[in-house]
Amino acid sequence: MFDELSEKIRSKSIRAGVIGLGYVGLPLAVEFAKTGVETVGFDVDREKIDSILRGESYISDVDSEAVSSMVSDGTLVATTDFSLLAAVDTINICVPTPLRKTKDPDLSYIIKAVEQIAAYLRPGQVVILESTTYPGTVTEVVQPRLEKKGLRAGTDFFLAFSPERVDPGNAEWMTRNIPKVVGGTDLRSTEVAAALYNLIVETVVPVSSTRVAEMVKLLENTFRAVNIGLVNELALMCRDLDVDVWEVIDAAKTKPFGFMPFYPGPGLGGHCIPIDPFYLSWKARQNGFESRFIELAGHVNASMPRYVVDTVAEALNSRERSVRGSRVHLCGMAYKPNVGDVRESPSLDIANLLIRQGANVSYSDPHVPVLREAGLTLDEVPLKQALEDGVDVSVITTHHDGFDYDAIVRLSPVVVDTRNSLRGIDAEHIFRL
Repeated sequence: MFDELSEKIRSKSIRAGVIGLGYVGLPLAVEFAKTGVETVGFDVDREKIDSILRGESYISDVDSEAVSSMVSDGTLVATTDFSLLAAVDTINICVPTPLRKTKDPDLSYIIKAVEQIAAYLRPGQVVILESTTYPGTVTEVVQPRLEKKGLRAGTDFFLAFSPERVDPGNAEWMTRNIPKVVGGTDLRSTEVAAALYNLIVETVVPVSSTRVAEMVKLLENTFRAVNIGLVNELALMCRDLDVDVWEVIDAAKTKPFGFMPFYPGPGLGGHCIPIDPFYLSWKARQNGFESRFIELAGHVNASMPRYVVDTVAEALNSRERSVRGSRVHLCGMAYKPNVGDVRESPSLDIANLLIRQGANVSYSDPHVPVLREAGLTLDEVPLKQALEDGVDVSVITTHHDGFDYDAIVRLSPVVVDTRNSLRGIDAEHIFRL
């Protein structure tokens, strides 16, 4: 079976399956289809399936024309019918892995996907988990469920983990040129999974086990979260010391060795950075280890939205206004520039905190026309209209290229800039992070 599947992969005569057609799964499915491999995308969201079948992409990094062409020629199929898993040779799991309110891992999406696979699993398939999770998930959660009917990983089917490294909105680093780490439950599983990814990515990095591969992703994102927590704390410190933290960072990054610049902001957003470190700290606690460094960084980063709201209050006070009753306009709801992803966005927390203090909150974000998240029900107000109608304070929470920053400065009584978007503009009514 190993030789047969390896040959099918090499000759591109496989049928590939991808479960979960979001920011990770859809680009992955498209890359497989681009090579001529017949690809079946699975999702429980009927709207996503219908959109793909119409040839329309809902992911900014995936071109609708490419999707339409692949659907037309039959290389890309989308379905909610999981019985078709029996007809594919390779299965990539790309489903969400959120945290519960208790900061414990929520593996329910993974478990549901694995149970669907187990119902149709046949000898000679390879299953690869891409969803970010804690070390041990593949061997402790996925493998036992897949082996319930008697098939054995490494013998009857192949099982591996390969962490997703998608960066939405990044035009330079995409699925094809981002190195792919792969670790299997055994050597043959690693080799099969690596061969599969070699069809669509430029560089594959095999590692010795699924646990190593699982840990790689958590290290990458914990590294970022901890360093962002450090620079956020420095930003608060610099403000008390009357020092421009942005100037400090610019000067520090001229050092050609031993320093990597990170930047402060209103908080962490996205599906990875705010969540992944807690997967690691949760797993550490199960083994009697207290990850104090990670927990502290999480505390600092989680406190930033409240600090932004305090700065808004300070800015309004400079105009003899209180937060209650003031028109507070947020410039940006997405968690990062030039995308429409609001998952874990700090703007959501900022909006809710301001509303609780009695502010009249509105927002502009050309990538988020409607907001129905975190208890918020808001429709986007175009920036020009909001500024012309009048606001009491504008808060730059996302650095979208499409914003008219000169107009924000000119037409807002006060501005709170959390992203250094107004770099080089010196005005007394600008309050910086």
